[in-house]
Amino acid sequence: MIKLFLLAGVATASLLTGCATEGTRAPEPTYETVAKSEFVATNYGAADALISQFGSGAGGGPLIIATVVNIDALNKSSTLGRLISEHISARFSQRGFSMVEMKFGSNVYMRQGEGELVLTREIAEVARVNKAQAVILGSYGVGGSSVYVNMKIVQPGSNYVVAAYDFVLPNNNEIRSMLSRAVR
Repeated sequence: MIKLFLLAGVATASLLTGCATEGTRAPEPTYETVAKSEFVATNYGAADALISQFGSGAGGGPLIIATVVNIDALNKSSTLGRLISEHISARFSQRGFSMVEMKFGSNVYMRQGEGELVLTREIAEVARVNKAQAVILGSYGVGGSSVYVNMKIVQPGSNYVVAAYDFVLPNNNEIRSMLSRAVR
C-alpha cells in the first residue's frame, strides 16, 4: 500500500512538473538584467584595442567609420553590424577622437537600410572630402556557435592597415535576433 501511495505521489509530481515547465516563459528582461549584457563592453574593448594600436591620433583630422558588414556579402549588413559600428564610433569619441557622422553625409556609398557602407575604391574620395586621417572598417562572419568580428583602421589613399583587432561574440538568441534583421 505504501508503495502504491509513493508511486502515485511520484506520478503526480511528474505531471505537475511537466505542466509547470511547459507553460512557463523566460522572465521579461529588466534594466538590471540587460545592464549586465557584455555586448557594448565587448565593442568598447575592441575600440580600445584599436586606439592603443593607432595612438592618440596625432596625425590630425577626424576619423570615419563604415558600417560593419557581412563577410559573405560585403554589400549587406544587419542590426548587429550597425550597432557594432555605432559602439566603436562612440568609444572613439569618448576617447577624444573627432568622428565624422556619416548619416548626415552625402558623399558616401549609402544603401537604404544598410548604413554607411564604404567600398575600398571610394575610401580615398570619402576621406578627402571629409579631411579624414583614417577610416575604420569591419566585417563579421557567422559560425555555428560564434560570430567572428574583424575591425581595421585604414589610411586612405595608401589603403595601409594601421591597426587591426579581432573579437568573437556568442551566437546566442540576442545576437541571432540582430543578425536576422539584415536589410536586403
